[in-house]
Amino acid sequence: MNRTAEVSRNTAETKITARVDLDGTGRAKLDTGIGFFDHMLDQIARHGMIDLDIHAAGDLHIDGHHTVEDVGICLGQAVHQAVGDKKGIRRYGHAYVPLDEALSRVVIDFSGRPGLVMNVPFKSGMIGTFDSQLAHEFFQGFVNHAFVTLHIDNLKGENAHHQCETVFKAFARALRMALELDPRSVGVIPSTKGSL
Repeated sequence: MNRTAEVSRNTAETKITARVDLDGTGRAKLDTGIGFFDHMLDQIARHGMIDLDIHAAGDLHIDGHHTVEDVGICLGQAVHQAVGDKKGIRRYGHAYVPLDEALSRVVIDFSGRPGLVMNVPFKSGMIGTFDSQLAHEFFQGFVNHAFVTLHIDNLKGENAHHQCETVFKAFARALRMALELDPRSVGVIPSTKGSL
């Protein structure tokens, strides 16, 4: 099964191309113009074992909001296309990830219903040139277009860089688990409804 997809988004605010391979090796080619954001996307690729190729040209002279949100939208669309009818996937994924003093938990469900609950009390408004509030915008864009339910909780943390990195790493690990093909459920949609 070829679980790949490519999505483009062209607006007055951003021009984005996102390619994904859900069964990749963690390879990433990233260029969003926001260094820390590229670092976080790299965590998704590396720890999610998803090949990512994301290029974005956005109105960064204003701020990073449109770029980060629209990358979330494109990544969500690409994952939704690549996963297809969801036959054989595990559907649910969860992960706890620490980084020094920080600890985050992420739980995901490929439910077909978009929903985000995110509790991350960032200790700083800025992480390099990345506005920490934009993490929420990224994940909101993702869930709305990947049609997943996503719960994100930062349980501990004093350093905003560490908080954010544990969130993205835990998201990657949860995503990997949910998207894995279950050898005991080949060709079966993991729902009593028969569809997701």
